Amino acid sequence: MGGEATKAISKEILWGGGRSPFSVTYGKMMMWYFLVSDALTFGGLLTAYGFARAGSEDAWPIGEQVFRALPGLEGEYPLIYVALMTFILIVSSVTMVLAVEAGHRNDQRGVVRWLFATVIGGFFFLGSQAWEWSHFIHGSGGMFLLAEEVTVTDVDGEQFTLNAGDAVYMDHHLGDAVAKWREGDLTVSMHEGHGNVMFVDNGHEVALETLTLNKYVENESAVSGADALKLWNARSENFAFGANMHDSEYAVQQSYANFFFFITGFHGFHVFSGVIINLIVLIMAVNGVFERRKHYEMVEKVGLYWHFVDLVWVFVFTFFYLI
Repeated sequence: MGGEATKAISKEILWGGGRSPFSVTYGKMMMWYFLVSDALTFGGLLTAYGFARAGSEDAWPIGEQVFRALPGLEGEYPLIYVALMTFILIVSSVTMVLAVEAGHRNDQRGVVRWLFATVIGGFFFLGSQAWEWSHFIHGSGGMFLLAEEVTVTDVDGEQFTLNAGDAVYMDHHLGDAVAKWREGDLTVSMHEGHGNVMFVDNGHEVALETLTLNKYVENESAVSGADALKLWNARSENFAFGANMHDSEYAVQQSYANFFFFITGFHGFHVFSGVIINLIVLIMAVNGVFERRKHYEMVEKVGLYWHFVDLVWVFVFTFFYLI
């Protein structure tokens, strides 16, 4: 035995290509690597948001009081529209599953039909997100900070003491008038006896009748008449209308709006990319590219990405709209 030469095992026997030891193609494996890294990115962003919220000493906005932009019925049914767009996105995941299943059966018509439905769902979500952003940016009326301490009684007879720096909120009607007044298009006259501030525009008066306290905490209250006038007289010049990267009417701290824009915008970019990729794959399917290849693996790969985008939205929706 000792005299026998050791025979080397050929490379063809050890590994001759063929089936991957992970039972997955190179393309799908790289997609999984990308999704894991992307999940870590979203996880870091949402964790940072959670720490910022937990460490905030100011009241944090409540989603159902901020997002009321149901087309045609604004302010009536909070979160209904964002719930609808979330439902549509989840349904688009179902249609993607059906497209992948049709690809496994080499059913070209089925792939085209379900991919088309997925693309339509993605476009609806993007349009809905643009609607949400528009209303978030334009705001629900505006907010100003107090320059001094004020004690007022709300419409239910409960007394509140607000400190310098506390926020007071306005409705759309009043907010529009204040915005015009700041731009110099309106004049202001005081009617102390009536307890109102009147904004005068070409002889037409808009009365300051109601202001909201604690709008973005659980128990919001409204004051009117002389108490509203007290708040107006104690205002600072720090007005905010809607939200941008510098000012926000939704919270005294700016981090809420910054996180909202960055995280939902980052997710929206993923959805937009997914829609474009799905559209390209749809065109390839219509043109019979996958029929000539004898497989629909590309549909399965883009399906992984689309499911990931849908799953991430569930977390974004929970953090910003439900908690």
